[in-house]
Amino acid sequence: MSAQSDPIRRVAEELLASTPHLSEETPFATMMSAFDEAAEKLAVEPDIYAVLRKPDREVQVAVPVRLDNGRVEVLDGYRVQHNMGLGPFIGPLQIAPDLKLDELRALAAWMTWKCALLAIPFGGAAGGIRMPRAQRSQGELERAVRRYVSALLDVVGPERDVFTPHRASDEQVMGWVMDTVSAHQRHTTNGVVTGKPEVMAGSRHSPDAVAQGLSVILSLALAHHGLEGLEGGARIIVQGAGAVGGQLARLLHAAGQRVIGLSDVHGGFVAEDGLDVPALLAWRAQHGSLRDVPGRLRRLSNAELLIEPCDVLVPCAVANVITTRNAEDVRARLVVEGAHGPVRARADRILHERGIPVVPDILANAGGIVVGYFEWVQNRQGFTWQDEAVLRRLRRFMTEAWEAVVRLQDERRVRLRTAANMLAVSRVAAAHKLRGIYA
Repeated sequence: MSAQSDPIRRVAEELLASTPHLSEETPFATMMSAFDEAAEKLAVEPDIYAVLRKPDREVQVAVPVRLDNGRVEVLDGYRVQHNMGLGPFIGPLQIAPDLKLDELRALAAWMTWKCALLAIPFGGAAGGIRMPRAQRSQGELERAVRRYVSALLDVVGPERDVFTPHRASDEQVMGWVMDTVSAHQRHTTNGVVTGKPEVMAGSRHSPDAVAQGLSVILSLALAHHGLEGLEGGARIIVQGAGAVGGQLARLLHAAGQRVIGLSDVHGGFVAEDGLDVPALLAWRAQHGSLRDVPGRLRRLSNAELLIEPCDVLVPCAVANVITTRNAEDVRARLVVEGAHGPVRARADRILHERGIPVVPDILANAGGIVVGYFEWVQNRQGFTWQDEAVLRRLRRFMTEAWEAVVRLQDERRVRLRTAANMLAVSRVAAAHKLRGIYA
């Protein structure tokens, strides 16, 4: 360790003195590991490092909801606002029965680094309501969302904190958020959320934004690593068939790419000549899963799918699926992170030592936040962009970020993940240094 990094290490020890040891199992530990490595290589000033390491604000609220049976249940609600160095906060609203504050902290920080990396003038945030959506009626869900938003009215807004959708908070939930804020503001405040329905000033390509951005990065990565000219096309496995994985598989199939593997929570399917992706997704849409899909397909568990031989593996489902337990068994030539934190910190180093490059999440899956930013801009302009304008601008943002990361990787001779985090952290650190500390 260099002498310059010693002050950073001391600050880290002081800041974490009152917190438990961070296990590799947590997304927060994965995020912090990448941040600490980037900060150390950049020799970030200890004072700036201390600011970047902790969220600017964490809000916890009680969310009382009257259930359909007349009983009142009090839910837990959170909003973590990580860093406002580059601009207002932006980030997802989650609804989950096992919502964890540390995971919201990780997601909020990922949003900060993602915005910085893509040159978007926002800082990261994340929040949610701890509730089992599947066990609640539509009315109960709506009442919970509206009460949650009303409790946060003093810290959210188009110029304060903008909500984005997540797995269990779709465009309908974003509509409720917007309407609740608008009712209190006494005017339509459509810039407080992104991912709205188009009829409510949502952006074109919001539903498939992450997949569209992933497809751009995947094409650039294939060319960079010499995999685009493979006979028959690169063999691609997509883990996850939902809003990200399913959309990505559909785009790749339509573009003539060979998707040989696809999965959902019940398991995966492989066909070496390529899957009929539209048919699989149509079955899933009709039946709710891929569990009993017909056809002569080789069926695997999700764990088996991750170590199936392929040219490109794109984990698009959940965090922490590639770990120290299976990293040695991964047989892909390239890994592209479609989900947040699917590769743990130690597993990332194992893959690097084995010569398997990993395109990090803050770059690969940034299409959602880019199009979210576009939606915010359109709302403020009062002007709707057409399909090609959104896609052209998305391609430009993704391509410029990729090229900047690759340049830094070559200059500093580091992993792609390290280069992406170094670029992001350096931009936020520079903004804080220019803004100064107000006291």
